[in-house]
Order: sequence, then structure tokens, then C-alpha cells
Amino acid sequence: MRARRLVCWLLAALLQTAAAPAFAEDGVTQGRIQFGQSAALTGPAEALGIGMRDGLQAAFTEANAAGGTHGRMLNLLSLDDRYEPEAAGENSRNLMFFSRVFALIGAVGTPTSRVVAPLAAEHEVPYIGAFTGAEMLRTPYEAYIVNIRASYFQETEALVAHLVDRLGKQRIGIFYQNDSFGRAGRAGVVQALERRGAALVSEGRYVRNSTAVKVGLLDVMAGRPEAVIMVGAYAPLATFVQWSAKLNFKPTFASISFIGSEAFAAALAERPLADRGKGIIISQVVPFPLDPSVPLVRDYLTAIAVTGSKPSFISLEGYLTGRFTVAILEQLGAAPTRADFIAAVQASTALDLGGVSLAFGPADNQGSDAIYLTELDGAGGLRPLQDAAQ
Repeated sequence: MRARRLVCWLLAALLQTAAAPAFAEDGVTQGRIQFGQSAALTGPAEALGIGMRDGLQAAFTEANAAGGTHGRMLNLLSLDDRYEPEAAGENSRNLMFFSRVFALIGAVGTPTSRVVAPLAAEHEVPYIGAFTGAEMLRTPYEAYIVNIRASYFQETEALVAHLVDRLGKQRIGIFYQNDSFGRAGRAGVVQALERRGAALVSEGRYVRNSTAVKVGLLDVMAGRPEAVIMVGAYAPLATFVQWSAKLNFKPTFASISFIGSEAFAAALAERPLADRGKGIIISQVVPFPLDPSVPLVRDYLTAIAVTGSKPSFISLEGYLTGRFTVAILEQLGAAPTRADFIAAVQASTALDLGGVSLAFGPADNQGSDAIYLTELDGAGGLRPLQDAAQ
């Protein structure tokens, strides 16, 4: 009986070994590398998560059509967190510990990243290209958190420089989402104004995933600002601008990139605004997505057309994140590990992805410092402010 049990145990062990993946690193098998994404795919911020997913899928589809990376196809598993921190945490734990992905990629938001990024870093799972410029992902330095985009501090500095230094606006107000994301944007605006010997004249706020903006609007109006910087998502900010027009409140509006420019423009186009938001300024962290003079954008336009999605700043950022990830994997050879991935990122001090360069280092986990300013054109679209690019 004992001998029979021993034979059964040995047979089970042999079968388990035979069924084991060809490579020991989580997320890596003989023919595939698995990535996980938790992002808002439904709800008031869904255009942000869908855009990042579309851009990543375009980059991975492009790479897979060319044979993948060292013969392995890249696969993206996307889960909906509705831009809620609790759901983002649950999704990411499932992706890391159940689906056992190689890395988390293309997350959306500061409050969600505040929950997930420390967890990923603790378990040495790369957290790549989150759609947020929050300082807490940059300082203190954490190697396993890999930021592609410029920070919110850099975006708000560019907006304040444009409004104050170029346009001569002296009275600046702010309207922001009342959470860690909004407070991060507010801190950047305050610091940029302080460098110019100025301060906010008024501020208002709203609750995440809501469009309850009227009280916050009245708070902003109380200071009679000449310009208002908005830090939020497209649906509530479109409502904010709409109510401003109804109350004949007409400052110069500006926003950081998280707004989701195309979704914001589309939301305004559907509302009874005579000028459809013409002249609203939005900072961006990637080049204009319809400019084929930039080689990366030219490749992106071809890749996004294959997926059937429309070009946008958000999906271009997702595509840039995907292209970067592919470039790093190409450097790792046939046996990629998470540790080697991070080491390759740290060694990438001048990575040119086609007119867009990323530079990292042993104490620098942010690849790009580039800021581009755009404005709504009044016809439901955007145009670049060429003289304001940095």
C-alpha cells in the first residue's frame, strides 16, 4: 500500500512538472508574456481607461504581427475598476496573485495608483505607465514604479507660465477633484504661483465620479478670477464649464491632461455652449496625435487604424507606453525577468522611440519631461499651441 502511494505521488509530481510553464517567471510562458491592466472601463471616467487600453493593444498587436518579442506574443488582460481605489486594489491583487501577470501596465488615476503602486512595488511587480502625473509615484524613488509621462507639477507649471507670463492673467482660481489627485494638481498650481509671488484667489471642488459642481463653481466665482485651472475628469469639468456659461462666468479655462481632451471636447459639443469651449487650454504629455511628422505618431496612426479605434492623446500615451515596454523586452533576450526589466529601464538614459525620447536612471523613474499645450478650437476638436510647447 505504501509503495503504491509512493508511485502515485511520484507520478503526480512528474505530471505536474510536465505541465509547468517553460519559464519560471510569472507571466512568461513558452509563447506568451502576460500583462495586466486595471482601469476605468465604465463610468464617468471610462474614456480614460478605454483610451489607454486601446493604445496598449495597438502597440502589442503591432509587435505581435512582427513576431512578438523573442518569439513570445504580448497579451493584455484588462479589468474594470470604474476609477475606484477599492476595485483597483482588488483587480490588481487578482492580476498579480491569481493571473500572475508579468507586470501591471496602463493604470488610470492617482487615487487608484495610491492603493496599487505600493502593493506592486512591495512584491517587485513592475507598475508601468500609469495615466497620472502624481508626485507620490516619483518621490520617493521606487524602481518598480515606471512612469512614462511628465508630472502634474510640470503640467501645472506650464499652464501657470502660459496664463501668467504669456497672457498676463493675475487672478488665478482653481476647481479640482476632492481627493489625492485633485490635491496633487492643486499643490502644483500653488507652487507655480508662489514662484511668481502670487496665490490662488479662489478655489472650489467636487466629489470624484460625480458631476455635482454647482457649489464648487460658486466658490470659484467668489474670487473673481481671470483664469481658472481645472483638475479633474472630463464629465464633471464639462458640466462645470456649462454652468459657468449659464451664469455668464467667462474666465480663461485651462486643464491638465488627465481631463481626457477628446472626451471633454465631445462632452462640450453635446451641451448648449455657443462657443463649444473655444479657447480652453489643455496641457498634454505626448505630441499631437494627428501629426505624422513625428515618426512615433506616424507608426501610432497606422497601428491604431488596425484596431479600429480613433486617434486621441490618451491612446497615444497608451501606445507610447506599449512601445516602450516592447523596446525594453527586446533588450532582455529569451529569458526575461522582472528584475532584468527594471535594470534595463534604469540603464535607458536615451531611448528614442521615433522622435520621442525617454530617459531614466538609477534614481529617476520618469522617462519624459515634455509638455505640449493645446486649445479647443470651437469645432469639437483641438489644435496645438505651437509657441507654448516645452
